[in-house]
Amino acid sequence: MALLVGNAAGLAAGDGASSLPPAPPAEQPLLHELVHAVSPERIERDVRKLVSFGTRHTLSSRTDPKRGIGAATRWIEAEFRRISAACGGCLEVRRVAGVIGPARRIPEPTEIVNVIAIQRGTLDPDRVVIMSGDIDSRVSDVMDATSDSPGANDNASGLAGTLEAARVLSKHRFAGTIVYAALAGEEQGLYGGRILARYAKDQGWRVKAVLNNDMIGNIEGIDGVIDNTTARVFSEGTRAVETPEEARIRRYT
Repeated sequence: MALLVGNAAGLAAGDGASSLPPAPPAEQPLLHELVHAVSPERIERDVRKLVSFGTRHTLSSRTDPKRGIGAATRWIEAEFRRISAACGGCLEVRRVAGVIGPARRIPEPTEIVNVIAIQRGTLDPDRVVIMSGDIDSRVSDVMDATSDSPGANDNASGLAGTLEAARVLSKHRFAGTIVYAALAGEEQGLYGGRILARYAKDQGWRVKAVLNNDMIGNIEGIDGVIDNTTARVFSEGTRAVETPEEARIRRYT
């Protein structure tokens, strides 16, 4: 959350002229406020709702009102619109879609539908931070689009985290833009992410960070070992060249 807020706020880098070691940044009360505003109950409710669609496989039904990726996508879009209504219409909710196939794991042309909610920045709206989670789920057979595939951990948890971030952060305004994205086609080959990347390029977004949530809060491994003290973060390494101010932000925010 701190990284998301820091990037969206457009933290400025210094000129690096000082030879003194960078001092820790001042306390940011907003970060504490945001953390305390997160509701585990809402996150669990969203996970259970996403599970209730039976399967969210990319090739599952798009027309069934209660089951399949179509029903899940419509619910996500409606949820983003509810969040937007609660903040006075501060989110622009839209579908970003593309037809994929025939392709790897997609035997017939299939529309891949992402749902995004854009919270425009007040000073630099083309400076964008994306927070995402994928919609789809699967069983061991990646081509089985009909069997129950609840996907509570992979990846209803990540999508629920993205929705909760939208609820919490939409109550505040930031210099840069935040895009909350529900991506489809992840299990078939990261197709939704590719579609969103093309869209971002076409829109002229300057994407400064992407925080993708995948299996968050999953403390029990497949071997049954429980570890609730470690968070796995997959990210690029430290920059070879950075200013002291950039190093300070990286270390302390």
